[in-house]
Amino acid sequence: MTARFYPLGQPGQPWNDDDKAQWRDRQVPRRSYADVVARVRALGAAGRFDVVEYGRIGAHPLLSLRTRRWHAQRPVVVVTGGVHGYETSGVHGALAFCEGPAAAYDDRVNLIVAPCVSPWAYERIQRWNALALDPNRSFRDGGAAAESLALMALVAPWRDVALMHIDLHETTDSDESEFRPALAARDGKAYEPGTIPDGFYLVDDADKPQPAFQAAIIAAVERVTHIAPADARGALIGVPVVDKGVIRYDVKRLGLCAGLTNARFTTTTEVYPDSPRATPAICDAAQVAAVTAGLDFVLAQR
Repeated sequence: MTARFYPLGQPGQPWNDDDKAQWRDRQVPRRSYADVVARVRALGAAGRFDVVEYGRIGAHPLLSLRTRRWHAQRPVVVVTGGVHGYETSGVHGALAFCEGPAAAYDDRVNLIVAPCVSPWAYERIQRWNALALDPNRSFRDGGAAAESLALMALVAPWRDVALMHIDLHETTDSDESEFRPALAARDGKAYEPGTIPDGFYLVDDADKPQPAFQAAIIAAVERVTHIAPADARGALIGVPVVDKGVIRYDVKRLGLCAGLTNARFTTTTEVYPDSPRATPAICDAAQVAAVTAGLDFVLAQR
């Protein structure tokens, strides 16, 4: 029998609805999504972006920012953050990019930015949504996470024309202390401990890899924070390293947000906020550096 390692459910048995309800009752708000909404609204009021409400999760509006002076001849770039609500710099980095460096690209790209895809999870510093579903496994037809389906519908008109999509994430120590044990318990499986990379890394799309694009982002971020070294097996989170700070996933098969579009250039960032060498400001800056380096690279290819 699987040893108990999480305080919900029965060992070796997937959670039933009562287990999920108990889990949900344990999740309490620890910060306010209203702070994110205020920053988004302020960006709209400043005149460079239109604010688009593309859905609601309970009382929370799902908000995106879209270039106000949209031009059909410019490339479309998608930036997403907060797919996992607990990954703070994904949200704050997307907002910081819009509040600052995005202005330099006003006449060069059309931006669609969804800074906080999962507001319920953002408030609770949680990975899953209220139904104990991981939105970052639901970006596919038939996906069950409402947050993911709403974002898919928002981006659908540009799915086949987007040039670049960057999805901003973090890998935290709580992945091992809470979220991976919870995942194993939810699915009735044995928990197999892993390791957390110490530093920044990227996830490329195995179906259409862009090594030069990934390398350009790594080079820019390395000026802000350290890049995660491969472990003794030449891997990060159990996946082989293909270049400095880069691994690859089959993002569409896994239903990851990075597969949201058919953009030629896609990546998922992974910041490590728990490093003694990092601060919240460094983590946000790393996300901004990743977005701007990606933009500079793809625009140089045109």
